Amino acid sequence: MKPLTFLLFLAASAFAEKPRIIFDTDITGDVDDVLALTMCHTLADRGACGLLGVTISKDNPLSASFVDAQNTFYGRPDLPIGVTRDPKAQKRPSSYLKLADSPEYPHDLKSNDAAREAVDLLRELLAKQPDNSVSIISVGIASNMANLLKSKADKHSPLDGPALIRQKVKALSIMAGAFAFCNRTNYHLEANVINGIAFMQTVANEWPEDVPVYWSGYEIGEALPFPRDSIAEDFGYTPHHIVREAYLLHSGPAHDRPCWDESSVLQAVFPNRGFFGLSSPGRVTVGTDGFTKFTPPGKDARGGKRDRFLTMSSVQQARVLEAIVQTTVQPPKK
Repeated sequence: MKPLTFLLFLAASAFAEKPRIIFDTDITGDVDDVLALTMCHTLADRGACGLLGVTISKDNPLSASFVDAQNTFYGRPDLPIGVTRDPKAQKRPSSYLKLADSPEYPHDLKSNDAAREAVDLLRELLAKQPDNSVSIISVGIASNMANLLKSKADKHSPLDGPALIRQKVKALSIMAGAFAFCNRTNYHLEANVINGIAFMQTVANEWPEDVPVYWSGYEIGEALPFPRDSIAEDFGYTPHHIVREAYLLHSGPAHDRPCWDESSVLQAVFPNRGFFGLSSPGRVTVGTDGFTKFTPPGKDARGGKRDRFLTMSSVQQARVLEAIVQTTVQPPKK
């Protein structure tokens, strides 16, 4: 192979290895979903990943419209959006989704009714990708992930949900549970789990054993407070900024909101950069009350080495927070 051809081959191979991201979010209540989606856009702008689509796992009539407004703000007005239509998915009010109705943030998807159904979109996106190439970031209740697991063969793929995941998904990076002392207890019942316990149990019990799952527990985001000074100072390059306004509507100007969801984005896009430590392999189970328990292989009848949870040293903590801030405040590439 000639030197120039070899270099081009290496460049093409490096690009191909960048993660292809599907962002699954319950963007309604907390604002960390907004910041995490922003990170997906800016990292895609940098060429660190490809952003395939967004699926929404909670029920609010403005959720798809808001996501479309944010996608449009970041230069991706046609990015596919899917919404849950599962009647068991949590309905959730929001303090910031009303920004979707603001004339400052033009977009063309005006209602959830006009959006795709989430699992149908997930199946289509996965079917079109190369094998073992997609990283799913799930930062909310697990309604869409559970229903993907239960899905049957369709026009997009002859494979059922577990087989399609096994063929196409490289890893699941999920913000859920708690795996260390946090929120002043060793028995924290984390919101993404308890707001849809049966959904998360399905994921914990039925996700294919050979597709790794990286769990970012409550303790990780709790230790990563997004600085209020950044909200006040770093978004002034435009008179109206959807991220800044959403943050202020949710948290106000005097609060440093923990970066729970953002941690899962960073792990998915940069799994080998050492931003986080990892537990030994094992298996996460979800109790009837929503408590998440990590068990090393061989310690009980289930066994398994599919799951790891994120850990974070004090040195990593500073590095992770700075990475989150810088990938959130980066202006859109338009």
